[in-house]
Amino acid sequence: MTSDTMIELCIERPAVGGRMIARLDGRIVLVAGAIPGERILAAVERSRGGAVLARTIEILDGSRDRRPVVGAPECGGRSFAHITYRRQLELKSEIVRDAFRRIGRIHLSASLRVIPSPETGYRMRARLHVGDGRLGFFEEGSHRVCDVVGTGQLRPETERLVGLLGAHVGALISTGARTVELAEDLAGDQCVLHVVVQEGEHVKLVTTHDALRPLASIDGVTGLTVASGTDPRTRVVLAGTPYVSDPLTAFLGVSDSGAVGAPAGRHPAGSGTASLRRHAASFFQSNRYLVPALVEAVARLTERHEVVDLYAGVGLFAVSIAGRRGGPVTAVERDPSSAGDLVLNAAPLASAVRVVRASVETFLTRSAGLEGTAVIVDPPRVGLSRDVVSRLVRRRPERIVYVSCDVATQARDLRAFVESGYQIDQVQAFDMFPNTAHIETVVSLDRT
Repeated sequence: MTSDTMIELCIERPAVGGRMIARLDGRIVLVAGAIPGERILAAVERSRGGAVLARTIEILDGSRDRRPVVGAPECGGRSFAHITYRRQLELKSEIVRDAFRRIGRIHLSASLRVIPSPETGYRMRARLHVGDGRLGFFEEGSHRVCDVVGTGQLRPETERLVGLLGAHVGALISTGARTVELAEDLAGDQCVLHVVVQEGEHVKLVTTHDALRPLASIDGVTGLTVASGTDPRTRVVLAGTPYVSDPLTAFLGVSDSGAVGAPAGRHPAGSGTASLRRHAASFFQSNRYLVPALVEAVARLTERHEVVDLYAGVGLFAVSIAGRRGGPVTAVERDPSSAGDLVLNAAPLASAVRVVRASVETFLTRSAGLEGTAVIVDPPRVGLSRDVVSRLVRRRPERIVYVSCDVATQARDLRAFVESGYQIDQVQAFDMFPNTAHIETVVSLDRT
């Protein structure tokens, strides 16, 4: 089939990545913009492997779960925006179960409930790209820049801030800026911008002509920094405070309904004054509504164990767990930006948290054994390397808690753990990314 060939399809089920599965003459067709149960007319886009990619052109027999879409769904990766939210959660549950079965060979015996999120204003981190004379998100699957306004992922106040920031795109282009990282606190009272210029650009030259300083005058911006590439050693503070911060108490307990602020027992000394600060370049979970519930889930799964937090980031899990019930907690992080934040975040709980600034591979090589511990892994989207899986299994932790935003790579790694003598205990899912196909899953495994 050639590009733009029109085909009639009946949609069967969701696929990992946001498209829906249909079949035509024995071939798999992955369709954008459809819903299972619909009959549609689609246009062929291209072939990928043994599958055909297509996009919905006309709804011949529509689903009751279809709804109007505001803005371009390609902007912000909102591939589920045309689906009612209730059905989105059902589809995401189905995606997890299917990926675990096909990739991980893990059959979940019980239905999987996905913890919901408010659909709008949930993002407190965003990467804005400079391109085509504009500032915004990339359209899904491309490097075309699109307008964040109207996606609903940011708070209205933040959308206005980004709109004002776009008026300075000429200054950004003149300095060789590639991206602007935006980070907010839970409440949205703090907003830090971090401009990343081309590798090799001399940051001091950027600051001498003050081209970027006007960005700090935008209403709502509380800090502005710039760096060359990803090297934090070149980071320069242009204005304000370079970090956003939340009190640790915001992450120490949630009620059964997922609301922030429920007591979680007596907290150790130092937790009342501790905070989780992070630079915009440091990794942190994006959904302001569900992060406390996610921390609560991980804390409960590790509450009877000594904790080792691999890929600890700024300390979201490690520091929160230590603040909740004390130590010992070991936090391992290599990234210079995140590790720097982790050290400061752990300082008020120094008696409970040991920070190791090393790669996970290095830490596991040097570790004598992890018997009796609960190990938290929250790796990048690519999942765990074979080396990490094999070394972790040899260290024999009693429990592994695997947090992931990519169900396919997680299912692959879970299969390796199960084949190495671990068994699945619990699976939980959180809709950290409403209207997208992404889902955050927390899986606990116990050594048999």
